[in-house]
Amino acid sequence: MSITARIRARAGGLGFDLVGIAPAVTPAGVTHFRDWVERGFAGEMDYMRRHAAAREHPRHVLDGVRSIVMVAMNYRTVEPGPVEPLDGRISRYAWGDDYHVILRERIKQLGDFLHDELPGCRTRAVVDTAPLLERDFAQFAGLGWIGKNTMLINKRLGSWLFLGALLTDAELDYDEPHVADHCGTCTRCLDACPTQAFVGPHQLDSRRCISYLTIELRGPIPEDLRPDVGNWLFGCDVCQEVCPWNTKAPASDEPGFQPAEPNGAVNLSTLAQFSDSELDAFVHGTTLTRTRAAGLRRNAAVVLGNCEAPEAATALASLLHDSSPVVRDAARWAVQCVPTDCPPTNPCSQRCGTEPNLSSQL
Repeated sequence: MSITARIRARAGGLGFDLVGIAPAVTPAGVTHFRDWVERGFAGEMDYMRRHAAAREHPRHVLDGVRSIVMVAMNYRTVEPGPVEPLDGRISRYAWGDDYHVILRERIKQLGDFLHDELPGCRTRAVVDTAPLLERDFAQFAGLGWIGKNTMLINKRLGSWLFLGALLTDAELDYDEPHVADHCGTCTRCLDACPTQAFVGPHQLDSRRCISYLTIELRGPIPEDLRPDVGNWLFGCDVCQEVCPWNTKAPASDEPGFQPAEPNGAVNLSTLAQFSDSELDAFVHGTTLTRTRAAGLRRNAAVVLGNCEAPEAATALASLLHDSSPVVRDAARWAVQCVPTDCPPTNPCSQRCGTEPNLSSQL
């Protein structure tokens, strides 16, 4: 058995659902990425601009790199059920433990295996932590194609995939790139986006993306986009939920990916009452830490403003006096959307015009 075959076998034993190997070259999508940044689509993600040049070749991640072992794990678990009016939805990828920790530990084990097989070789494990265009190299390694929603899609597993990479200076056998695009004429992901963040196929304006707005953005969510955030507290799965390639994707039984909260949702009345220490404990060990306490409370206020339940007023009361001006701004906006008696056929996000029951606190 060749060293490459042994690497594949070891990767499978570590729980990776897909593994492919690509040469360390300039990624095909670097021009597209550079144009994306220059058009301002990265928004406030300054690290994208700062490290843009480093993404032009993986040698900036590991000097002397020759091969990139791309791995993927399926994180589709249970299907989300109905949520309550005061619940905030969480994107599937954040349902369980922090995937960075899970994948990085296993990729490091794969690296240890390679060191045992090839003493003296150099490796580096990467999971969203280095300037590497993972999706480009995943496609180059034959794992799938990049869909119109910019996600990597595999014909068997769909797009519910965590990607990771093991860079090494060892020369391995390489897989054939995945050259076919199986999206065809389908535009469901583009059409379904609540904020119309796709300016075209493969072109995502992050500044309008709900995932960006609820996770990466530190300041206020633009007021004109707040109603379209809907009940998404952290992230958004809409463009993946409507993708036909995800309808038959198998379920993962990985314990670390299982939802900590029922239906992948959080009761916002409870979250709004959390102290800083309670909120820190709630998000500890998960990717929810990315948006920080103020971000989660800001998002909670926006979602409460979009719900149809007058009971949202009680949850908003404490957020109106939060120490963060960003949270207070979102709460004041949300108060205007919470009527005393909202007809069920008239969502609060459409401003039904009845008197808000917290107006005296503005």
